[in-house]
Amino acid sequence: MQPKILFFGTESFGATMLQALIDCKQYEIIGVVTQPDRPVGRKQVLEQSPVKEIALKNKLTIFQPESLKTFDFRLSTFDVTIVCQYGLIVPKTVLALPKKGTLNIHTSLLPKYRGASPIQTALMNGEIESGVTLMLMDDKMDHGPILAQEKVAIATDDTTEILSKKMEPIAAKLLLQNLPLFLANKLTPITQDESQVTLCKILSRDDGKINFSGSAQTIYNKFRGLTPWPGIWTTWENKRVKLLNIKPNSLSLSPGLVKVSNDSLCIGTTEGSLEIIELQLEGKKPMSASVFLAGNKTIDGAKLQ
Repeated sequence: MQPKILFFGTESFGATMLQALIDCKQYEIIGVVTQPDRPVGRKQVLEQSPVKEIALKNKLTIFQPESLKTFDFRLSTFDVTIVCQYGLIVPKTVLALPKKGTLNIHTSLLPKYRGASPIQTALMNGEIESGVTLMLMDDKMDHGPILAQEKVAIATDDTTEILSKKMEPIAAKLLLQNLPLFLANKLTPITQDESQVTLCKILSRDDGKINFSGSAQTIYNKFRGLTPWPGIWTTWENKRVKLLNIKPNSLSLSPGLVKVSNDSLCIGTTEGSLEIIELQLEGKKPMSASVFLAGNKTIDGAKLQ
């Protein structure tokens, strides 16, 4: 008889894990738990999660509770719960449902970067290495014992989107290799070293505000971590300006000073400057720096805060 799995996930990373479990054909997915459809964009159109799309395509039973605190899954006995980028707290009552326990696939080398934004925070901190962790969940955030880990190298220009995609096949392989061992009681859980714990927070749009008193590399790392969401931004003439594509430049300018040369737009920092390749002025569509400069010549010499 195939082991029975209840899967929790919402984002595209979780969808990749669900698809990997389906494709290996060794398990019965008795249910998929994902967040409710959310309104997106200016028209607030309801959008299904990537995990729900995979579940629908494979005709799996779907649950979308607003909260898990009092939700009754009404499921028969099953073996294991797997959680990957679900986005809501999983309470003790739900953790206790499976016979073997609840596994989580976390996108950092725990105990480093516990919390909601491990990939983003690693990039913003300029890390050159991260990884994925398969852990046994308890009722504390990313606190349970580690079952397996795999390191992932971070390239100098990796963004959150790129690094996440790089991690997906590694995480899927880690899960599929270790899940049968876990179910057969052949893995030894390793308690996390609490002295090595670092935390990361839930991100908001305000986290993208640039402080030009940092170095060009520090701001570029922030760009890498916050791309594609929430993005980085500054203000000019009381309008928000999103910086959609940038790169460090050796040109020396005072922090926040804008320098225009031909079609090139640079902004100074405390160490080097940033060349702006693509940007978006509030209320406008994304545009290249050269197109922006054609209609906004007065930005040359401006001081951005």
